[in-house]
Amino acid sequence: MTAHLALSKRVQSIGLSKIAQLVARAAHLREQGKDVISLGFGEPDFDTPLNIQEAATKAMEAGQTRYTATGGTNELKKAIQHKFKKDNGLTVDMDQIMVSVGAKHVIFNAFLATLDEGDEVIIPAPYWTSYPDIVKVAQGTPVFVSCGADVGFKLTPQALEAAITPKTKWVMINSPSNPTGAVYNASELEKLAAILRKYPHVWILSDDIYEHIRFNDAPYATIAALAPDLAERTLTMNGVSKAYAMTGWRIGYCAGPKDLIKAMIAIQGQATSGPNSIAQAAALEALQGPQDFIHQSRAIFQERRDKVVQWLNECEGISCQTPEGAFYAFPTCSNCFGKKTPNGKMINNIDDLATFLLEQHQVTIIPGTAFGAPNEFRISYAASLDMLQKACLRIKTGCAQLS
Repeated sequence: MTAHLALSKRVQSIGLSKIAQLVARAAHLREQGKDVISLGFGEPDFDTPLNIQEAATKAMEAGQTRYTATGGTNELKKAIQHKFKKDNGLTVDMDQIMVSVGAKHVIFNAFLATLDEGDEVIIPAPYWTSYPDIVKVAQGTPVFVSCGADVGFKLTPQALEAAITPKTKWVMINSPSNPTGAVYNASELEKLAAILRKYPHVWILSDDIYEHIRFNDAPYATIAALAPDLAERTLTMNGVSKAYAMTGWRIGYCAGPKDLIKAMIAIQGQATSGPNSIAQAAALEALQGPQDFIHQSRAIFQERRDKVVQWLNECEGISCQTPEGAFYAFPTCSNCFGKKTPNGKMINNIDDLATFLLEQHQVTIIPGTAFGAPNEFRISYAASLDMLQKACLRIKTGCAQLS
């Protein structure tokens, strides 16, 4: 007889990733012989640059295979310190920096170190799917602020101020955004900063992971640099996953106030004992080595973006804004709702549309409900132009069948 295992309230408060579920469903259909195109997961489709791979090999050959300092090697932290100064105009001390097992781990560390039951975290919606669940794991309360297509999927000062309460602990700012590709310019961030100055109990987590995948020439804007007076309560987060096609290497990093970083290192020390030594050596080369890959991959992503936006806007019932960054399109499809499929099934919502497109047209889209946006869906254009054109044609064919 199997003993009953009572799961914690913590784990019961979170769910399996809708993205992972849909990708798994697509994989199952492929196993049945279906030609399914999946545009679900958010990672570059390029190989990690060769110089970065070689740096990892050299690190292993040099015996760099033991534990490192919990918060990262000094060599990597110095490179991060230089990166923040050069790219962002942020001057930080070494004890204001830490390295984690991916950027997601940075958020876990920050919230586990600071949130108590009842503390609120403001999350602009659409949001990256993991934000709310990480807040819940840390026993905090996610507070969603709707930021629809009418405001460019960005948090406005008025909406921010309306969401702040005495219980607010953090506000999330993600630019460029996953899932929308929206980018906050300097003026927009300065207006948010003006609101936050009035509420000194609110901290800011600036998720800059897509910093280098932007499609305009404006300097990158991050709030700690634009509002230095807020830096003492801002955690600026980044990583090598997206910019250098290193998602599997699992290296994220951040800079923030010393007391916060010290607390986060204490949490990390009891979780992972520190990041992977070989991956840190690779990340060091990514930051210090040639940066040609960033410019080359950005140009490819921009070409794909332009084509995908064009193709999606040719689909009946779909309207797609042009994203300014990241590698996602986030079209609005509410004009497809209330219609019927050829077999008479009603499309009541985005989940129905995603199911129809997957099962009848073998293309995976990620419903906006996974991101707090019920009228949109996300597709990743981290795929070949040929694959993207086929996928968009399938979406167009499916939409044309609705009546």
